[in-house]
Amino acid sequence: MTWWPICCTRPTRPPPRGSVSLPEVIEVEYYRRAAAAVVGRIVSKVHAPDDWFIKGGADAAALASALEGQAVVGVRRTGKLLMMDFGHPDGQASAVLGLRFGMTGRLVVDDQAVIEKLEYSSARVLPEWRRFELRFDDEGTLVIVDPRRLGGVELDPDDSRLGPDAFELATEQLAAALEGSRTALKARLLDQHRVAGLGNLLVDEILWRTGLDPAREAGSLDGAEKGQLAEAIRFTVSELAERGGSHTGDLHLARVRGGSCPRDGEPLDRRTIGGRTTYSCPLHQK
Repeated sequence: MTWWPICCTRPTRPPPRGSVSLPEVIEVEYYRRAAAAVVGRIVSKVHAPDDWFIKGGADAAALASALEGQAVVGVRRTGKLLMMDFGHPDGQASAVLGLRFGMTGRLVVDDQAVIEKLEYSSARVLPEWRRFELRFDDEGTLVIVDPRRLGGVELDPDDSRLGPDAFELATEQLAAALEGSRTALKARLLDQHRVAGLGNLLVDEILWRTGLDPAREAGSLDGAEKGQLAEAIRFTVSELAERGGSHTGDLHLARVRGGSCPRDGEPLDRRTIGGRTTYSCPLHQK
């Protein structure tokens, strides 16, 4: 089995302009870093025109009541969930807003798109795609643009059910997530309750790098394989973050019908595992 050295650092550069990807853990980390620009600002107006986009039983009036007049005191992330902490200007905590981006959600801060285009989406910003907006007292804005409405915002989201974050996944945490499971390995890694942040592109890349079959039972990995997989998860997420997104993996360009393994030239298998289209090499992934 091939594996890579540890690398757990967060991305130090923004994504390149025009990057095309999906909002997996890497892209939401870019969003977190961009959203840090609004820390300290006070919300003057909440614009939430799409009731479908508001989750957890709240509505536009509840969002306005909770957030207007409040200062953004921090931004943080677990997996694909971005959280904004709000407080009174005098420092008293008041609310947490969770932002989820689905497949096509993009964050726009002060009229600057963090990522210009997402796969399965569009680079356009039509007015009706602006699902949620915070307007600040300095006239800046934070907007979620989502053509397919697969994301959402939620007051005080419960992040306790999310697994450990993929950027910092320890071997012991991965071992606990896989222990005794007869579920396909890929499906287990996509389960956000087990490991937070991994999506379809990243899991295919990680399993291709480690030589593990995505259909293999998750609980069948031995101790050495679990350690190598945890290490590869941390390294791959960090490396692709530095490259510019989840779509920059070594396997990515071959993930098409008729594609061949970039390592050994073998035609790739194309299967549905965990409900997702999956590409893997039948020769070196076991």
